[in-house]
Amino acid sequence: MDPLTRETLVDVLERRLQDDILGGVHPAGALLPPEQRLAEGYGVTRTTVKHAFGRLTQAGLLETRHGVGTRVRDYLRLGGADLLPMLVRHNPGWLADIFEVRAGVGALIAERAAVAATAVQRARLRELLDTVAAAPDPDAAQLADAEVHRALAHATGNRVYVLLTNTLFAAYLPLRARLVAPFRDPAEAAARLEPLVAAVESGDGAAARTAAQTYLDETRRIMLAALDPA
Repeated sequence: MDPLTRETLVDVLERRLQDDILGGVHPAGALLPPEQRLAEGYGVTRTTVKHAFGRLTQAGLLETRHGVGTRVRDYLRLGGADLLPMLVRHNPGWLADIFEVRAGVGALIAERAAVAATAVQRARLRELLDTVAAAPDPDAAQLADAEVHRALAHATGNRVYVLLTNTLFAAYLPLRARLVAPFRDPAEAAARLEPLVAAVESGDGAAARTAAQTYLDETRRIMLAALDPA
């Protein structure tokens, strides 16, 4: 179980404004009301509003210009992948887009890893696969599976692939309890992943790409079906 957290007024206001921005109540380019007016409207202090604005600015949703005010940033035009965790928390519908990218990028990573991985990295992949199979519960199997994919990204030797992999996991792992379906049987999850690891071990880039596409498409199908049984 995750520990309960105590929310502050800043937390509550940040989430309210975030929902309004992402929900289109405050569209891209719109100026937000002055801090004092917002403070009075929400029944909080101006300092609380200032702190909430600071967080949303850091998150990439707002920008403030002296003499102009605080404006909603066009995050779809100017934002980066670092926004994905926030967007998924607001709207799980983003998961379908993330999984589509995950499948495409994952196939490229697997192909490159098969060619570039060292002997130590190949052995490490096999160890991590065994960890998936021996996981004591579905959550542990899911987290162990994530480590296999992190190791694949590292094996490419391309640091951008590592960062992309980290970003995608940061986006959907917080929701992993809802995405655990492919890992309910850890041994079965490992068997599903084994052809990918074997292809990388053999150094066969084409086979690794195909195995990754098969694995990622199958797990995506299972996860999304569990989210929407209809």
